[in-house]
Amino acid sequence: MELFFLALLVVLMAFALGSGFPVAFALPGAAILTIGLAAGTGYLFSTGTDAFFDSGGPAQWLSAGVTNFRGIYWEAERDTLIAIPLFVFMGIMLQRSKIAEDLLVTMARLFGPVPGGLGISVVFVGALLAATTGIVGATVVAMGLISLPAMLRNNYSVPLATGTIAASGTLGQIIPPSIVLIILADQLASAVDQAGSLRQTLYKDSTGELSMPSDFSVVSTSAGEMFLGAFLPGLVLVGLYMLFILGFALMKPKAAPAVHEEGTFTREFAGKVVITLVPPLALIFLVLGSIIGGIATVNQAGAIGAVGAMVMAGYRLKEGEKGAYSPAILAILALLGLAVVIGFFGEVNIKRIESSQDVLSLILALIAVSLILLAIFWSGWRTLKLEDTLRGVMVETAKTTSLVFIILLGAAMLTSAFRAFGGEHLVKEFLQGLPGGFWAQFLIVMLVIFILGFFLDFIEIAVVVVPIVAPILLSDPGANVTAVWLGVMIGLNIQTSFLTPPFGFALFYLRGVAPAVVKTIDMYKGVIAFIALQLVALGIVGFYPQLVNYLPNRSSLLSETAPPPKNPRLQYCMETLVYEDFSQNGDGVLAAIEKAEGVDMSYLPEDLQDDLAEGFEKAKEALPLMLAIREAENAVAAASGDFKPIHTNVRALERDARRIDERIKELQVIVNRSGEGAVYTVAQGERAQTQIDTLQLEHDAILAEIPENWEEVYGEFSKIQKAETTARQTYRRTVDQAYEPILELKAILADAETVAAFGPELEELKAQVPQLEPEAAVEAIAAMRSKVGEAEGTSDIRKGLTEARKIMRSRQPNAEEALAEIDKSIAALQADLAWRQKAADELLPVLQEYDAAIVNNIGLRQQDRLPNDMALDVAACLSGHRDVSLSF
Repeated sequence: MELFFLALLVVLMAFALGSGFPVAFALPGAAILTIGLAAGTGYLFSTGTDAFFDSGGPAQWLSAGVTNFRGIYWEAERDTLIAIPLFVFMGIMLQRSKIAEDLLVTMARLFGPVPGGLGISVVFVGALLAATTGIVGATVVAMGLISLPAMLRNNYSVPLATGTIAASGTLGQIIPPSIVLIILADQLASAVDQAGSLRQTLYKDSTGELSMPSDFSVVSTSAGEMFLGAFLPGLVLVGLYMLFILGFALMKPKAAPAVHEEGTFTREFAGKVVITLVPPLALIFLVLGSIIGGIATVNQAGAIGAVGAMVMAGYRLKEGEKGAYSPAILAILALLGLAVVIGFFGEVNIKRIESSQDVLSLILALIAVSLILLAIFWSGWRTLKLEDTLRGVMVETAKTTSLVFIILLGAAMLTSAFRAFGGEHLVKEFLQGLPGGFWAQFLIVMLVIFILGFFLDFIEIAVVVVPIVAPILLSDPGANVTAVWLGVMIGLNIQTSFLTPPFGFALFYLRGVAPAVVKTIDMYKGVIAFIALQLVALGIVGFYPQLVNYLPNRSSLLSETAPPPKNPRLQYCMETLVYEDFSQNGDGVLAAIEKAEGVDMSYLPEDLQDDLAEGFEKAKEALPLMLAIREAENAVAAASGDFKPIHTNVRALERDARRIDERIKELQVIVNRSGEGAVYTVAQGERAQTQIDTLQLEHDAILAEIPENWEEVYGEFSKIQKAETTARQTYRRTVDQAYEPILELKAILADAETVAAFGPELEELKAQVPQLEPEAAVEAIAAMRSKVGEAEGTSDIRKGLTEARKIMRSRQPNAEEALAEIDKSIAALQADLAWRQKAADELLPVLQEYDAAIVNNIGLRQQDRLPNDMALDVAACLSGHRDVSLSF
């Protein structure tokens, strides 16, 4: 019966959407009706309201959708959706203030003389508007009203003109900032958690190990990373559109002719281009640049965009009038002033006022911020008074945001109902049962999303389909794809939903403003090529995941909060780079080790001498250990060719067997709870037992298909794989032990001046102790002891102070004995300074030269962060997808 109600849920949703019922009510309505019918049927004809649910009951699943949606507001990590109204406000403000119209007219004149120039200008402006507005309907309508008549007047092919406008208007769905990407990031955040649990369970079931190595975990994503990941694919799509239009124009010049306009390239027009183009580009730079640079979160960048759009609208609405640009100029000067203050004085923080210079920097910063606020309020007042723009924008923003959030709530309830009737299990079993592994599953999901795009809007697809399929795809270790890549691929696919008839929204928008001479069939013909180009872009991004993953990885590894080189996720790529470095510079590294080893260190404390000697020996072992890693890696690669097909087959059989085990456990509950007066009737218990017997036979038959020599084959491959793991762990432990003595000695020598300053303080302490009460003497000695302890390598100096404190803390304090111990500390200090100063003069230069030779190979793991050049290489390495399925 669960299957019946699952089918009923889908039918009700499809019927409601097909009949034109609002999406915001169709989704939760289908869920509530189906859950209610299932509960009523169970209550009337079976054991209770929860009889026909896969698990749980109606109350649990009705509240689950609301609870999941409410979690968006209550969980600090899931504040992503706050950015939606900010970006919507920015887009509508730029649209209402006619800045988008200025862009279209100016770029059309600029690109006109190029073959297909009007079409290329539409794509270019579409990309700019996508990066500033992201509102598909407004963009398509604007370009349809302005560009379509111009293209038709110049004898452009009607299908090409309409297809170009419709496709360019949808670029806002993939070029950040995009509402689609924000919603996908939010949905994927929870999907990653589920995928991580699924992968952890798979690892435990496959290997028997309780804990999975952290470098096998599923990496989460955020809206900022989604923006970064979609940036290059968006540019690829723009490039494909432009190349297609240019190629079409060259092959059929009459269908896309160049437009030569008299007096276009004049000084006045150049100024118009600058004024029209620079502000939107500056806004894009501020919004996306602040995210890419790690300066602002997505929400903060959205606020920057909203304010920037209002300032731009403030001067555009008063264009041609005196003082039109005054608020914008004031804002620019204030921002430049703030940048100068930060450049001269560094960070300005009201909590860290220590000098008159800090006070001056704070005053100047406050003046600059006050001027910025003045410019913002001035622009806001203009937009409020001129054509009632601000009120209209805020009303439209509220409507659009409410629409998005109501659909999200309804979709959360629909997804809960889908799970209530076991739909998620069915999808999982179907996908995992497909031959071909991850890529077969992925292609099926992409095909389903593409087909759904003919009938559903992007929001419904994103919030209904993604929560169901994303955990399954992300948990698969065979492809080990990132959440960012999966989100961008789905985003590119969803983008086609705006162009695919019969319900392509971009087509509806364009149909509403197109003249009667433009037939609907011509519009359908025009978008076919652009749908094909979107699918080509999808294929390019699928084959080259680096297009998506590189920028998020780069941003992460270059940011102030970059993970340290010891992060497990970085080790594989770091070791690949270090192997290449050893291959090129191995002789130089060995020479540096031998040179440092030959320096006289006999005057150092014995423990330091031993540590350095051991460190040099460990450093010499690093090169052969790295070669051992490469040999072990090659051995795994050679063995995996024969092992992988067997491994894939066996794991699939075991997965099917586990699925049957789960079903048997569910049926066993019915058997255990059946009988007279029990939850289930005797007949139900007997039917369940019959099913258990049948399933057990099926289970045994599946396990019988596993090759008899599987354990032996698996054991042999595990030994080879374990040898690689051991080689890597040995190398990491060895290089850490090799570099730690260098870090320790450098820190000790760096504190030489600090230690020298302790001499007068110890003498002063020695003079104070006899004059102090015992408790005061203990405090003075303890304070000096703590101060000495802050310097590296001062344990011998602290010993005397420790004993002196004990003496003065005892029942019979003795100042003379305490002074004798302080004298020992002074003597230890003098001895310490003797070797420290000599080492600083003779040894430190050699150590610095040695450190320079090994810091980016042997010493790499001990650094606070990766050097920028290596961070870029590691980012490139991490951007591919590494198959880790043989470890499961």
